[in-house]
Amino acid sequence: MNRAVFFDRDGIINKPVIKENRPYPPASLAEFAFNESIPEVCAALKDTGFFLFIFTNQPDVARGTRKKSDIENIHGYILKALPIDKIYTCYHDNSDNCSCRKPLPGMIYSARDEFNIDLSQSFAVGDRWRDVDAGKAAGVKTIFFDYGYAEELNAKPDYTIKSIAEILKVVQYQ
Repeated sequence: MNRAVFFDRDGIINKPVIKENRPYPPASLAEFAFNESIPEVCAALKDTGFFLFIFTNQPDVARGTRKKSDIENIHGYILKALPIDKIYTCYHDNSDNCSCRKPLPGMIYSARDEFNIDLSQSFAVGDRWRDVDAGKAAGVKTIFFDYGYAEELNAKPDYTIKSIAEILKVVQYQ
């Protein structure tokens, strides 16, 4: 079986757009900026044999405030720049009751089934409670990047970090 790291997109792969101490996704490629160290972190993890996935909620498509093509444009840019194996995207809103929207583990389970992933040897990295809860529900180790957002966590993450580069320290000690 294979090991994997599941990255949340907004806040981990790219810098979030902060409004009133709350994170939001970039509206377009013009607002998109990679987080510092994420290219190096991804390259190092890939070199050690990890599959790399992004699992991201993008409910603004269901809400009609973003076009799916804008999201896919950003994802195409990410896939050209980073050694990501696949991006799993939930375009639903809470009212859709889908199985893929975080905090449910559907996107992680899809990667597990498609790529033969050993979840007990894998990690989920995120900056929001939904990321931590999805990782916990799937049985992966959770790494929480603490930006100090104005929101509470539901579950205690396995690790808390203050920089993207710390992901390597956590994963390498396992």
